[in-house]
Amino acid sequence: MTEPQRFAWPPAPIRTERLVLRESEAGDRTAFVELFASPEVGAHVGGARPRDEVERAMPEIPGRRPGLFVVERDGTMIGTVELNRRGEQHRSRVRPDGGEAELGFLFLPQAWGHGYAAEACAAALAWYTAQLPGEPVVLCTQTANDRALRLASRLGFTETLRFEEWGADQWMGTRTPPPGGTA
Repeated sequence: MTEPQRFAWPPAPIRTERLVLRESEAGDRTAFVELFASPEVGAHVGGARPRDEVERAMPEIPGRRPGLFVVERDGTMIGTVELNRRGEQHRSRVRPDGGEAELGFLFLPQAWGHGYAAEACAAALAWYTAQLPGEPVVLCTQTANDRALRLASRLGFTETLRFEEWGADQWMGTRTPPPGGTA
């Protein structure tokens, strides 16, 4: 059973020094196709999908669901950040009742190495903490994904668990802001 949403969606766009986090629009479709068809992006998330398959499956307005932010720089989508409730099937329980939020992010290769992921994830976490103070957030990545592990550390995630899934060693970290505190 899915927990009812406890915040209004979509929020007003979130603006950082260089980025805007907002709901998906029809004009983002090409960038979504690039994300899911990119071999570099797919390296640590199960592999790239064939472009023609992605094109056929991609809705006119992709990614329009609670918890998914499009990350925009200078009017162009460069990636996504999402906060989704983990389903009952996941073994990693941080809260006694499970259902903790999981932070995920994907960025186009040309956006790598500029600190955009850190900036966007920090903004999304701050927004989430303002909506649900004190709620833990988890982040999972392959242990081979050095960039994601460094980012997790910078964002305040600490290792909770290592496990094998999807044919790879996985790392899970948890971030728990103080109740009523800031991200």
